[in-house]
Amino acid sequence: MIAELIRENIKNLKPYTSARDLYSGGLLLDANENSFGSVVSREGLALNRYPDPHQKRLRQAVSNLTGVPENLLFFGVGSDEIIDLLLRIFCEPGKDTVIIFEPTYGMYRVAADINNVAVVELPLSTVFQPEPALLGTDAAAEAKLLFLCSPNNPTGNVIDKKIIGAICKDFAGIVVVDEAYIDFAPEGSSVINEVGNMPNLVVIRTFSKAWGLAGIRAGYCAATELITETLFKVKAPYTMNVLTESVILEAVTQSEAVRGNITAIQNERTRMRKELPDIIPGIIIYPSDANFLLVRFNNAATVQQRLAEKGIIIRDRSSQKGLADCLRITIGTPEENTILLQTLAGVIKEVTL
Repeated sequence: MIAELIRENIKNLKPYTSARDLYSGGLLLDANENSFGSVVSREGLALNRYPDPHQKRLRQAVSNLTGVPENLLFFGVGSDEIIDLLLRIFCEPGKDTVIIFEPTYGMYRVAADINNVAVVELPLSTVFQPEPALLGTDAAAEAKLLFLCSPNNPTGNVIDKKIIGAICKDFAGIVVVDEAYIDFAPEGSSVINEVGNMPNLVVIRTFSKAWGLAGIRAGYCAATELITETLFKVKAPYTMNVLTESVILEAVTQSEAVRGNITAIQNERTRMRKELPDIIPGIIIYPSDANFLLVRFNNAATVQQRLAEKGIIIRDRSSQKGLADCLRITIGTPEENTILLQTLAGVIKEVTL
């Protein structure tokens, strides 16, 4: 039972009741807002009023977009807030543990460390897939949360849906699948519509990647009603501000434009995979279902540093398990990618690889 996984103090928590929990319309003299208004104005937005703590319009808009029922959706200040809230709900500090499969997104471990929750680290396979058999150890079996990133960051590959299903079936805790990059993956790669069939599954999404809205810091998750209700119970009252909400509501009306950008990025990803080996024979480019490529060089640190000196910034992932001499390259615009390729060709002539 999922309810048994929730910390006892969270079950017993009496959440803060905000003014907008009770009333959202009328002559509002209940929340100590500034009734004269704000010195800054945005057409159609009452910036002097607190936002909707129930996220009703956002949930409806994303429900229409994804097909996930509104009551199974929850919004956070980026996916990172949702990761932190899940740790606070399910993991007792200093007692419980979580599982991560390395190499993966570093924030899972950081969030666990902040919450004083120990991490059980398991290796991905040679093709960067989790192996359900590894969950049979005593340490793994006792964990409360398990994090998967699909497509995985920084390796770029989608996690096999059959493997996710097997893990959800066999793992007694909560399985969190981070789909930050799912829009760049082949159609049918997502498991977001499985939350109704897998009660221990939580799927996280973000507006930072395909939607191009990293600056507004907005993410959401889909989960069972019990989990979403508990997330609302523990979150701060007004986490999603009216400016962020207005941008998201506008963005979801532009899905055709978003799909066009996704296609352009996928095409540039194909181009980069084709042209990079012409510049650097012998490099390894890993398969990618995301908006970046993981590339193994003979001297990654030197290449990264030389590019940075020339004003081109890519990410060195060499410190992560199994990724020695690997650099992660975000797919840019055609013009940016051309500059990178030309500059990289010059760097290769300067250094011994």
